[in-house]
Amino acid sequence: MRNFISDRVAATPPSGIRKFFDIAASMKSVISLGIGEPDFVTPKPILQAGIDSLQRGETAYTSNSGTVELRTALSQHIHKLYNVQYDPAEEIIITVGVSEALYLVMTAVLNPGDEVIIPEPSFVAYGPEVTFAGGVPVAVPTYVKDNFQVTAETIEAAITPQTKAILLGYPNNPTGAVMEREVMLAVTAVAEQHDLLIISDEIYDRLVYGIEHVCVPALPGMRERTILLGGFSKDYAMTGWRIGYACAPAEILAAMRKVHQYTIMSAPTTGQAAALAALTPAGDRYVEEMRLEYDRRRRLIVDGFNTLGMDCFEPRGAFYAFPSIAKTGMSSDDFAMRLLDEEEVAMVPGDAFGASGAGFVRASYATAYEKIEEALNRLERFMRRHG
Repeated sequence: MRNFISDRVAATPPSGIRKFFDIAASMKSVISLGIGEPDFVTPKPILQAGIDSLQRGETAYTSNSGTVELRTALSQHIHKLYNVQYDPAEEIIITVGVSEALYLVMTAVLNPGDEVIIPEPSFVAYGPEVTFAGGVPVAVPTYVKDNFQVTAETIEAAITPQTKAILLGYPNNPTGAVMEREVMLAVTAVAEQHDLLIISDEIYDRLVYGIEHVCVPALPGMRERTILLGGFSKDYAMTGWRIGYACAPAEILAAMRKVHQYTIMSAPTTGQAAALAALTPAGDRYVEEMRLEYDRRRRLIVDGFNTLGMDCFEPRGAFYAFPSIAKTGMSSDDFAMRLLDEEEVAMVPGDAFGASGAGFVRASYATAYEKIEEALNRLERFMRRHG
């Protein structure tokens, strides 16, 4: 059967996260700090909006681009937050999560051999999506000394005649890093100088702590060369509803819509109704309540890691901590496997997110405060033996 599988798919390894989830799922007393999913249920008014949509019999396709109501509300929402305006008719598309939006971008803009610069550690799908579209992912490292922010100099050094785009994911999964405005301005200046696209995945934009989120297309000169990706999964605890979006200049958006038409047709109708309800003042209130709780957990887990000698820089966004395991002398994979086996705590090896994640592990604090406390107790026992 291998002869029937494409070379590019066969050469792409499975997600480095999956095996830990599969093992953890078979363990009765495991505490998972591995999954990047809110532990909150979708807020009730948003949930009810989806139910009401079903009860009204809204079970047919929507427009390929998504309902006019949702695109209009999303346009107003982005303008309110970041003072950047998108035309709901021509510059916004509703997708099946931000994952589909990422697929649409790569398929719509890349020709065979086009290079996309990807700062690492990064979300596990970035490189494979470039590869599946026929492009070439070019990984560049980020470092804890820079708070895992990519620098303009690093980007500049990776540019070749084949470079077409820079793919940024901030607030970052897996590190929790947030780009400071001056650092981002330097990166976008490089993109402008070399006439490159920026693909900006801002799925965690509302989950920041004591720092502003810098929306890339809102920066000077960036709206016309940026494809903005976002969604409702993380900020609104709506992972299973599968609603994301992309905003881009009309010509690029039209190309993405063409791919969308032939692969998806339209995003889930019920999910779109729920997403529309999320874009209200009530939705903002629920986001803030969840953000404050994440912040409480963030302080607990980062302080806990540092107390145990697992040096952890301060994550300023998303819901991940990225502590060093250098003190143990283990590889990231060995650490994660032994911790799971000995103490039934699941974390993800840092190098599952790229080579520059080696020597770290990712811990999600999108789980209950009490579970994080118990995970730290178990980790203390583990570190006494191995630290």
